[in-house]
Amino acid sequence: MTPQLAARVFDALIGVVAAFQLALALGAPWGQFAMGGAFPGAYPPALRLAAVAQVVVLALLAMVISSRAGLALPALRGASRPLSWGIVALLGLSLLLNLITPSGLERLMWAPVALSLFLTALRVAASR
Repeated sequence: MTPQLAARVFDALIGVVAAFQLALALGAPWGQFAMGGAFPGAYPPALRLAAVAQVVVLALLAMVISSRAGLALPALRGASRPLSWGIVALLGLSLLLNLITPSGLERLMWAPVALSLFLTALRVAASR
């Protein structure tokens, strides 16, 4: 897989995760699929704000990975190399947390996505 294709797959998956977080922020009753299932149903107001913040963070991750792959934001290209390795580390932690979550539904739904995000980010970060 080329770094550009990996970045496109990464961006598409980030879009799915961001849409899910936005839905949680808007009151979708999907709490059992996030945060270890600790908040089944709709999120309380504070977690809805956290979900909005996560959408912003996810967009930033996509911008860095897209820049590193040469798809967008050429001005960020120099900083994208070390930042992309930070993203790989963050996604490795996310994968671990998705594998050990007490919520079987969350694990089933998000562990494959977390693995795919980790691998595609790794491919882009390791590119020359």
